[in-house]
Amino acid sequence: MAQVVSALSIAGTDPTGGAGIQADLKTFQEREVYGMSVVTSVVAQNTLGVKDIHHLPIEFIEQQLTAVFDDIEPNAVKTGMIATVDMMKLIANTLKSKSIPYVLDPVMVAKSGHDLMEDASKKVIRETLIPLATVVTPNIPEAEILVDFKINNTEDAKKAARVIVEDLGAQAAVVKGGHLSGEAIDILYVNNEFHYFTSNRTETKHTHGTGCTFSAAITAELAKGRSIAEAVALGKKYITDAIQYTLGLGKGNGPTNHWGYRLKGLPNQKGDKNDIPS
Repeated sequence: MAQVVSALSIAGTDPTGGAGIQADLKTFQEREVYGMSVVTSVVAQNTLGVKDIHHLPIEFIEQQLTAVFDDIEPNAVKTGMIATVDMMKLIANTLKSKSIPYVLDPVMVAKSGHDLMEDASKKVIRETLIPLATVVTPNIPEAEILVDFKINNTEDAKKAARVIVEDLGAQAAVVKGGHLSGEAIDILYVNNEFHYFTSNRTETKHTHGTGCTFSAAITAELAKGRSIAEAVALGKKYITDAIQYTLGLGKGNGPTNHWGYRLKGLPNQKGDKNDIPS
């Protein structure tokens, strides 16, 4: 019997299912990876915005982490919404003794503009979690916070990716270009090289949870043993299809389509084409 590949998401929730833990688990499932989760914060949100946030007690988050790692150690881990300093320190202490890929999606601001991270945490994330990360996946506003300078073009994004790796200590960084004008170019910096992932821009308001979904897809592919560049390439294809084949749900910024890739036959875990007709 083949070994089952698993991945763990440590993040907040989204009751309407487009972002956070819910989006991560959907993505893991679609990429044929067994998904597990540790909830950090319970968020009352929908496609219109964030209504309220309740951070779980740090002791209970620790109990969740212990429950997972004592029983089913994941092949890869990703973090999303990690709102407080205590959460970051706990997760760092847990991961520093593990030799498994770790994808850090620095979720700081919701699509609606609501702040999801304490100001103090924005400094601590640089010192505790980024040095442990296999890949960090910020969008432009998040990258600007991490590197403390404005990003206006592709050259600035390249500089930011290099800073996250060479100065802050991550193994690799993907600075996502969705907030810049023109083509949606994501820039990966790894092993002293830049890789560029380009897609046509889809004009849609239904982009809720794109960052969560993209980073979860990367996590799933790393869990299978793919290289960082391969994982990012597959993740880029996955999220591009998820945006293009919109579901049209919600009254605001609707969710992406986690099964959109089936319409184009993206290779599955075994490298075969899906047999679902387009």
